[in-house]
Amino acid sequence: MSSVFVVMPAYNEEANIEETVKAWYPIVAKSATSRLVIADSGSTDGTHKILLALKKKYPKIDILSKTGKYHGPKVIALYKYAIRKKADWIFQTDSDGQTDPAEFKAFWEARTKYDAILGKRTERGDGKDRAFVERVVCRLLKHYFGVKVPDANAPFRLMKTELVAKYIDRLDDDYDLPNIMFTTFFAYYKEKIEFKEISFKPRNGGKNSINIRKIVKIGWNALGGFRKFKKDMKRDER
Repeated sequence: MSSVFVVMPAYNEEANIEETVKAWYPIVAKSATSRLVIADSGSTDGTHKILLALKKKYPKIDILSKTGKYHGPKVIALYKYAIRKKADWIFQTDSDGQTDPAEFKAFWEARTKYDAILGKRTERGDGKDRAFVERVVCRLLKHYFGVKVPDANAPFRLMKTELVAKYIDRLDDDYDLPNIMFTTFFAYYKEKIEFKEISFKPRNGGKNSINIRKIVKIGWNALGGFRKFKKDMKRDER
């Protein structure tokens, strides 16, 4: 059976992390070489203590604790870890309980046809503000890169590891928006990708560490990076 590394960043998720691990662990338990990898660096609550206790019960958990505090760098570190460990597939989701493990099966079954299957959130339980931000992001990607995608940043994505490895060195280790750029690269270079509808629930507990003000700030800072990426991508066409 192909190995899959289910990877998720975590930050101050003591209210959600135990149930999230219990929900996703059965997916990696099916294969001897699959892992559930959680990047928890910077948490100031009981997240790390809970993870260490869970690892005693669920041995296929790997914990990355030196990845930087923020979501983007954690995601990049998780992807690089899966690449180093020679996973066949990488599945990224978040640790806040907003995604449904039952929907993984359809993505896994589609892997024979595509190199990446990406989530598409048609309804969002995290509020209209975040849905608006996502729409703006998709419009920016269309304007900057000429790509049309229905959801650029959904934390529910199954990707062939070699496809992630193909593009990951284009991103600095501290880049804030890796999933947005992976979606952009995949669409721009016409990789074999598919978008599948997923549900997206409200948080079960805790508080999202990324508020709208932070999202706007990250997005504004990202515009300079978009220009550099576009320049490099245009150079590839020569």
